[in-house]
Amino acid sequence: MNEPLISQIEKMIYNIRGMRVMLDSDLAKLYGVETRTLNQAIKRNSKRFPQDFMFRLSFQELTVLRSQFVISSSH
Repeated sequence: MNEPLISQIEKMIYNIRGMRVMLDSDLAKLYGVETRTLNQAIKRNSKRFPQDFMFRLSFQELTVLRSQFVISSSH
């Protein structure tokens, strides 16, 4: 992998609930598919993924994450 791509991916990783996670929308971009397509594939093939592969953010977590976007885009 080249350095710019690695740097780009690192910016898509967030620390939530003490875990390093990526948003489904960012993962879909990496694979070149729509977010809903990625989520449908995961749903259809759920047995292929570990139980903790995916979780939904709480409203508070979503608010904090959005504030991180605002802070990072203002720099």
